Amino acid sequence: MEIKASDVKALREATGAGLMDCKKALTEANGDAKEAEKILKEKGLAAVAKRAERATSEGRVFVRAQDKKIALIEVTCETDFVANNADFIAAGEKLLDITFANGYTQVEQAHKDVLLDLATKTRENMTVAKVNVINVPDNAVAETYVHSNFKTASAVVVKGSTADVVKQFAHDCCLHLAAFTPAYIYQKDVPQSYIDEQTEIFKGQMDQDEKMASKPQNIKDNILKSKVAKHVAEICFVDQMFVKDDKVSVAKKLEEVSKAAGAQLEFGEIVLDVLGK
Repeated sequence: MEIKASDVKALREATGAGLMDCKKALTEANGDAKEAEKILKEKGLAAVAKRAERATSEGRVFVRAQDKKIALIEVTCETDFVANNADFIAAGEKLLDITFANGYTQVEQAHKDVLLDLATKTRENMTVAKVNVINVPDNAVAETYVHSNFKTASAVVVKGSTADVVKQFAHDCCLHLAAFTPAYIYQKDVPQSYIDEQTEIFKGQMDQDEKMASKPQNIKDNILKSKVAKHVAEICFVDQMFVKDDKVSVAKKLEEVSKAAGAQLEFGEIVLDVLGK
């Protein structure tokens, strides 16, 4: 049967598939648009399965604060062209919608279903890599930050006061996280295996230093401990020098803000999401 150009165009607008694919599907479906759409979707699903192993190094982190909650959702794809596409961005907002509407706290099938339709249209491998949800308690402030490339986002909760000075501090902490991307929040979070590995690295470096050879063993042990302690502090958020005042650590700045607010402050949940990490 003859397939009208208008029908092909309508099917393409509905599915995002190529003109020739739409025409073939309509021909196979004897002109039935619904059947043709089903055929295209089945073919698209097969194509998505084939692309599942392809790397997804591009994408965005979507963030929203709503109803005393903050959601950060990391969505990956293959190319920055798709990551910056209006449909991809709309899909990310829809993922946030269903997260809040259903109270999701992790990746669910509903998230995957949203991306499946888009993946069939764009012919790219996509995935919802992470879903982080933060609950904001009473008498606390929460701030978020998304970097201009949309690949780095952060959220910080500070408990104990809702004063403006605390809000500013929480916001600055978000900027700090995005700028320095610390590997850990607190030293207690650092695995002992990592500390042991780093100790061996520093020890090896010291063993190759001729100036160290003549030093007493107890001196070398103290130097080694100092090196490890300094390194651990450099990779932990609260021990890093604060982004807005490099003379004090984040923890020390928290103490200063506590005095300014007239309240005992403490950090609540802290999330740093860097695409692909």
